[in-house]
Amino acid sequence: MQDYRKLRVWGQAHALALNVRLATSRFPRTGYASLRSQITAAAESIASNIVEGCGAASQAELARFLDISRESSMELEYQLQLARDYRILPRAQWESLNAETIDVRRMLCGLRSKVLAALQ
Repeated sequence: MQDYRKLRVWGQAHALALNVRLATSRFPRTGYASLRSQITAAAESIASNIVEGCGAASQAELARFLDISRESSMELEYQLQLARDYRILPRAQWESLNAETIDVRRMLCGLRSKVLAALQ
């Protein structure tokens, strides 16, 4: 068990969730509720799974939760692209959120590799 607040990747994932929530609050009021919900759920899932993994009983479980976070980042990346293509997410905002998502995923992959290496 470890303190998730000490992980830089959690801080970045938390900031990403907040930024995504702010961006989706600007979506049109009608017609995009399910996409808004999916995008925010995916973003929040990234940070939430890091937290849950830090409370896991083993390093193998932590690695599994980090993998789930990584998968959520893939989902988020696509959903952001969809919002951009629907023209409800401005290109500049998409570029920023997309870059944040990719950075978080890279950090997740690195941390997961370290966790798995420690199991060897």
